[in-house]
Amino acid sequence: MLSQRALQASRRRAFRTLERARGTRVIAMIHRQETVGVFGVPFYRFIDIDDSEAVLRAIRQTADESPIDLLLHTPGGLVLASEQIAYAVRAHPGKVTVLVPHYAMSGGTLVALAADEILMDEAAVLGPVDPQLGDMPAAALVRVAAKKPVERLDDRTLVMADVAEKALRHMKQVVRDLLVDRHGPDQAETVAEELAGGHYTHDDPITVEEAKALGLPVATGLPHEAYDLMELFPQEGRRRPSVQFVPLPDPSADPARRARRA
Repeated sequence: MLSQRALQASRRRAFRTLERARGTRVIAMIHRQETVGVFGVPFYRFIDIDDSEAVLRAIRQTADESPIDLLLHTPGGLVLASEQIAYAVRAHPGKVTVLVPHYAMSGGTLVALAADEILMDEAAVLGPVDPQLGDMPAAALVRVAAKKPVERLDDRTLVMADVAEKALRHMKQVVRDLLVDRHGPDQAETVAEELAGGHYTHDDPITVEEAKALGLPVATGLPHEAYDLMELFPQEGRRRPSVQFVPLPDPSADPARRARRA
């Protein structure tokens, strides 16, 4: 209990430090995708309705003129929850910057598309936003159903293909809505087809350079305070770290070096 209290206090200090360094209101949505054993049952974290309620509440409590930094570390999650967060991000009058230290896949990418700026680590990645029906990609269901004669498809497959087509059309429209005001209809359409059209596997990584090539407002150079905050959200239940090293001073945190760069 004392350890948890100390951890919570450290997290609050890290939030305040990042907010002072950036002059923003910081909101973090951090999901560890690795399994956590609870009575032997694996547990996965993803974007859900509780997350959307919390993020929307935090945005409502932020002054309209105040910029927001939304730190994302997530494999994605529910379409409904991700859309709610994305539209709330787009509607905030102040500047919203999404910070991606490691990855923001699927629903996390959808949220990032709504931001004014996406600030990523040089090795961080985004991902496609094509909808999934259970464990099957919606685009694959549509294509398979189109290739086979109707008489060779059972009713369940036909129904799923119909739902998949609706899901694809809806997701493309959401991406267009999020991008059209800032990027224009042509680029919004291009990005919507590229990210939501099912042209890649759902876990295909979109690198910084690929995101820039799509015309997304991506930049690198995360503040070191963002990494410090991530350090306070380790994977629970791990007995021994699989990667170990002797920490060295962060060159980017050296005030003299920052002054030389300026």
